[in-house]
Amino acid sequence: MPLGRFQGAIVDNLSRRSFLDQEESETLKSTDEAFNGSAFDELLLGEYRISLHQLNVAKANAYGVTPINVKRLDINPGTWEVLDQEFCEEHGVVPVSCVAGYISVAFSNPFELSISSKIAEISGKQVITLLSPEQDIKEVLNQDAAASKESKFDDVMEAVGVEFEDGEEIDEDELEDEESAPIIQLANRIIEDAYVLGASDIHIEPREIELVVRYRIDGVCQEKLKLPPKVAGSLIARMKIMANLDIAERRLPQDGRIIFKQFTRKNIDIDLRVATAPLNHGEGIVMRILDKQKSTMPLPALGFADENLEKYRDVIKQPYGMILHCGPTGSGKSMTLYSALNEISTPGIVVRTAEDPIEYTLDGINQMQMNRRIGLTFASSLRAFLRQDPDIILVGEIRDTETANIAVEAALTGHLLISTLHTNDAPGTVARLTDMNIEPFMISSSLLCVCAQRLMRRVCKTCRIQYEPTGREKEVLETGIGWSGTIFKHNPKGCPRCNSSGYKGRVGIHELMVTDDKLVDAINKGKETSEIKKIAMKSGMKTLHQDSLLKVKDGISTLSEALATVPADL
Repeated sequence: MPLGRFQGAIVDNLSRRSFLDQEESETLKSTDEAFNGSAFDELLLGEYRISLHQLNVAKANAYGVTPINVKRLDINPGTWEVLDQEFCEEHGVVPVSCVAGYISVAFSNPFELSISSKIAEISGKQVITLLSPEQDIKEVLNQDAAASKESKFDDVMEAVGVEFEDGEEIDEDELEDEESAPIIQLANRIIEDAYVLGASDIHIEPREIELVVRYRIDGVCQEKLKLPPKVAGSLIARMKIMANLDIAERRLPQDGRIIFKQFTRKNIDIDLRVATAPLNHGEGIVMRILDKQKSTMPLPALGFADENLEKYRDVIKQPYGMILHCGPTGSGKSMTLYSALNEISTPGIVVRTAEDPIEYTLDGINQMQMNRRIGLTFASSLRAFLRQDPDIILVGEIRDTETANIAVEAALTGHLLISTLHTNDAPGTVARLTDMNIEPFMISSSLLCVCAQRLMRRVCKTCRIQYEPTGREKEVLETGIGWSGTIFKHNPKGCPRCNSSGYKGRVGIHELMVTDDKLVDAINKGKETSEIKKIAMKSGMKTLHQDSLLKVKDGISTLSEALATVPADL
């Protein structure tokens, strides 16, 4: 049997590029032996001494796709947010870049159309297929798993010139000067290291005998560095200089922003929201990392159950009304709002947002940064927006009666208004708005849906442990979702991929309360929160507890994590 069509094309391509001579080419083409893909590759790589890169280029030309050397790429960490590493490892692909409506992905087999379709569905973008050798893709995935957790504190120590852990001699003059090279390097390396590790916040906290640096990764604070107290003043001052704050004022809290690309030559385009506070052992700083290179995640990647996703997509396409997201700080509300706006924003729609701060810049959307010092508040910006012919308005947070009243009026006068509120669950939102002196009939006629949410840690798929729950655990599952079966728990020892924690990444859990006639009637009658919750559940609402248990059933998280994130329903 002669070579297949693509195998013949690969041989022709290698011959044209002088990687095979005429005789070798003819010998291969005239063979009667049938080769499968891997056997043919091994023959070329071994007997004919073709390099892996040469073979990849020839294959790409034969298949009509673009070849790429993934090992030489510096992939933006934000790209992994669109296509997470678990999916990539399962299907053997690497996301190379994500720009506008396109995502470039390296495949070892470009004919895997089902995988390409899944990527398009998850990302909401058109897939551009690139070709890379399978072993290179595996190597990059393994390297990223290790690098994402690899600490750079040894380098930080070396940059400052101090062996802090061993108590070596310290050059005090340099460490007390916030403009000295070691302190500048230390400040930069702390931020760079936090970014590489995927931290959301950096805490720099003075203690009685040391200065502690902690990162919040996957919602949990982890201690990363201990420094001598001599470093505290100059390091805090350096951070304040970067954030344009008053370094002489140590008695009052201050807020600022660091535009980090002004201070580094590395390809790290992030901003940091900085908040200082006078503490009992000196001044402390907390910095929230805002990754400007990270695009919003598509709605299907946020953890919505299929039923909830369908309902939510229907709601955000309504022409007017109010959509509220509730939950504590750091529960993923902002990301969900941005993802929703990204999905419904078109050139034919005018979108205005009032935010504090602007976390991500969205194409085609007009965003306004709040500034309370000059009177630019959510209420005043909302008033201004109503005179600017908007179709959709996003208000960062409804904090007071004035903002709540204007928001409800906007929702009743032909605008789709999206905002956040601090309540524990979706039904409690009605009581919160009533406390703000909003009339029940105004709430019921403007409210489209309330989405309560939390973020729950994903169990590491590499080292998770399968088991059959018994006793109380089995009872919780049967009571909550009417199901019991094999689930997973985290491995206390962990593995290199999850940095020995047993967990890697986070997933959203949602409680989606969509208003209907029964809920409108209950709100108008001023029913209590518990009654509203019962009515919503009868209408098909899954509570936060139930949604967390469904994530446990699907093997995404653990029962202990579910119960630690939200309490069981009464």
